[in-house]
Amino acid sequence: MGIDYQCVVDHLRAQVWDWHTRPGAMRRLVPPWQPMTVVRESVSLADGTAVLGLPAGLRWVARHDPTAYVEGSRFADDLVTAGPASWPPRIIGTWRHTHTFTDSGTGTRIHDRIESVVPAAALRSTFVYREHQLHGDLAAHRDAADAGLPPLVVAMTGASGLIGSALQAFLTSGGHRVIRLVRRPAQGPDERRWDPRAPAPDLLGGVDAVVHLAGASIAGRFTAAHRAAIRDSRVEPTRRLAAAAATADAGPRVFVSASAIGFYGFDCGDATLTENSGRGSGFLAGVVADWEAATRPAAEAGLRVVPVRTGIVQAAAGGTLRLLRPLFAAGLGGPIGNGRQWLSWIGLDDLLDVYLRALYDDRLSGPVNAVAPEPVRNGEYTRELARVLHRPAVLRVPAAGPRLLLGAQGARELAEASARVHPAALTAAGHRFRHRSVGEALAHQLGSG
Repeated sequence: MGIDYQCVVDHLRAQVWDWHTRPGAMRRLVPPWQPMTVVRESVSLADGTAVLGLPAGLRWVARHDPTAYVEGSRFADDLVTAGPASWPPRIIGTWRHTHTFTDSGTGTRIHDRIESVVPAAALRSTFVYREHQLHGDLAAHRDAADAGLPPLVVAMTGASGLIGSALQAFLTSGGHRVIRLVRRPAQGPDERRWDPRAPAPDLLGGVDAVVHLAGASIAGRFTAAHRAAIRDSRVEPTRRLAAAAATADAGPRVFVSASAIGFYGFDCGDATLTENSGRGSGFLAGVVADWEAATRPAAEAGLRVVPVRTGIVQAAAGGTLRLLRPLFAAGLGGPIGNGRQWLSWIGLDDLLDVYLRALYDDRLSGPVNAVAPEPVRNGEYTRELARVLHRPAVLRVPAAGPRLLLGAQGARELAEASARVHPAALTAAGHRFRHRSVGEALAHQLGSG
């Protein structure tokens, strides 16, 4: 039982080992389709303890074995079966995971060995996912290093959200330091309290870059209160944060702000839209235009400003995919209306790569379309999702359905929106995408890679 899994990555063993020792590495390797979250990472691969959260408040506790530790070459962890909330480990019984790193030509061979009663077939998708994550992350950080990027100190808002938590782990495992800007009292040296209405004068002192992700979710019925929350959580807080960045002592040189392809409007036909395309019509287009304009104080002070116009993010742990997955898994999924709407999407890990590039690539200045190079129509997307989940997708969703949930305006600007967006700025910069097709991105996120 258990599994032996080996892969070779095209990076020196010291680099691969160092990546595994840094904060965020474990978060980057836990598959998003599994019902577990990282509660605490181990501070030491030699003798530390890591804790994963399971449903119903249960815990999976893994303790590293100091007798198996060899610096730069091997570490091992054992499942703790005693203590509170321990019945899942007791059912599984023995679980020992040994990680071994050896030189393989100019790269590194990684050998994972699990000793457990769990069969290999149940574990293989996890290790395929881990291999793809490691390949992609190391390649992105090597591109950044080759471009001359040193370790950065990055101040980040919205670090607890879907994108922010993944981006924090991605950056710290790559050797950068992330300072979380939080609204509650700060805890520890890697947090600073941020008042969106009146940022402290020293909030951004000593940081190299700002990544601004905070903003209320746009999902929901477009009532007056919801529209106000969408706008008020973005425009004025962004303006004040940009002004703080502009005046900070020894402050940032780069200001990267979340934005959205909603800038182009909700019904753009078959036209291909680039960063040079004009603003479209609708509520969200107006919000995004004002949101981006709010970064002007930073640009006027000489900072390089990059609004990241994000498409529909494909992530099993959140966003639309999290909502659609149970429906499609039950065989209840299907296209919306006629299924002809254009869906400009991006995989979560590709979005992280875009944010990293925005931090170091001086060619990116002004809006950047964070979308995959192959947009799809809604009908094709539903077919691919159904294929990945091995389910049919024949139940067409009538237009009245989204309108009941979101209201007429919400349905028009969210569920029925159509925009064929091209990543022109990224293409010009020679950016490499991990997942160019939506099928690849869905398979990676849902464990069918």
